[in-house]
Amino acid sequence: MDDLQVPPGPGLPSGVTIPGSELSERFSHASGPGGQGVNTSDSRVQLRLDISTTTALDEVQRERALAQLAPQLSDGVLTVTASEHRSQLRNRAEARARLAAILREALAPVTPRRPSRASRRRRLDAKRHRSAIKQDRRRPRPE
Repeated sequence: MDDLQVPPGPGLPSGVTIPGSELSERFSHASGPGGQGVNTSDSRVQLRLDISTTTALDEVQRERALAQLAPQLSDGVLTVTASEHRSQLRNRAEARARLAAILREALAPVTPRRPSRASRRRRLDAKRHRSAIKQDRRRPRPE
């Protein structure tokens, strides 16, 4: 199997190459349209990558990927399934592209968002306005 190229992106200045030996493909019957060949051809593709043991990622990238993809992992293994096309070849390409996109997104560093000056001002103006509304509801003080 060929190596999988993850394109460069945030946190991946030069991209990542995942060796083909670390990827595992399984083929099975796909549901849906396909005519007479749907029951005889194994066109659905399951592509698996064990993130916890892959040599393509360094420790920082591995921890980031494991943290970001935790809900999608099963024992540290990421599984991508493709069965949209009738052709096994097209489903293989789709699964590889999907896995690369998922990894690229998961390896991007999380940047904390800072509120803008205008949004801080709007928030404080809204608090002042709300405070004034509540002040007006109070019983007037005797003078």
